[in-house]
Amino acid sequence: MGCYHCTMAKKPLIETNTYLRDPVQYRTRLVTNVSTSTAVETGTKIEAIARTLTEKDKVKILPVRTRQGSGR
Repeated sequence: MGCYHCTMAKKPLIETNTYLRDPVQYRTRLVTNVSTSTAVETGTKIEAIARTLTEKDKVKILPVRTRQGSGR
């Protein structure tokens, strides 16, 4: 039987998610995520936003897949 009243030990996401452990990979994926989300909201090109975010850090930008036609 399971214990329904027991609590699990709380660990930060940075300790449990392997993708967040590598700082370079984490920063690269964060820039890609923020760039694509901002582009959807503002209509600015993804590359321009990513360039702005990485000018100081020189982070590698992951290629973004574009869809043909409307995504709706």
